[in-house]
Amino acid sequence: MIIAGEYSFNGGKEVIESKYANELKEVKEIVSLVNPFELKTKVGQERTKAGRMLYSPRALNRVFSQLFSERGWVKKKVNSIYSDKFYLSGYTASRVSKGTYREMDFIKNRLGVEVQFGKYAFMVYNVAAKMTIFHKLGFIDVGIEIVPVKDFAREMSTGVAYFEQFAWDLEQRGVSNIDIPVLIFGIST
Repeated sequence: MIIAGEYSFNGGKEVIESKYANELKEVKEIVSLVNPFELKTKVGQERTKAGRMLYSPRALNRVFSQLFSERGWVKKKVNSIYSDKFYLSGYTASRVSKGTYREMDFIKNRLGVEVQFGKYAFMVYNVAAKMTIFHKLGFIDVGIEIVPVKDFAREMSTGVAYFEQFAWDLEQRGVSNIDIPVLIFGIST
């Protein structure tokens, strides 16, 4: 695969190039090692893509997981203990937080990486919430988000979000005082 686009959110590119050059090199190498043509294994079910062979997000995620793991990147899972203190008087929940957690795809030397081939809301959540949470918890300082560009997303199931819309929205949103530096890669075949 290739990195077809990059968007530096809150100075992400500059910080990562200066402080995480080795990790950045590894991320770029990992992307280049993924052979997407072996991963066009999903038969389209949607009306507009019925019967077409599509790229499988699950298969892509498995390959990325293997390649990151082989290089010492680790997943980080934190339990989410939800409070009942916000319930109104008289309401009692039977199960508030049993088995709930948040997970960062890959972390190495305080650089967090998320690979996202899902719906748009997950891209936004990763950068605007999850990475901020993992920073606040002391696990990462900066992040990289890897997402497909539009042409690549068209070869997946409908509804997969893509780099161009994500970069546009972040440009319009602007940076908040709680945002961490993030470099967003748009990848393609």
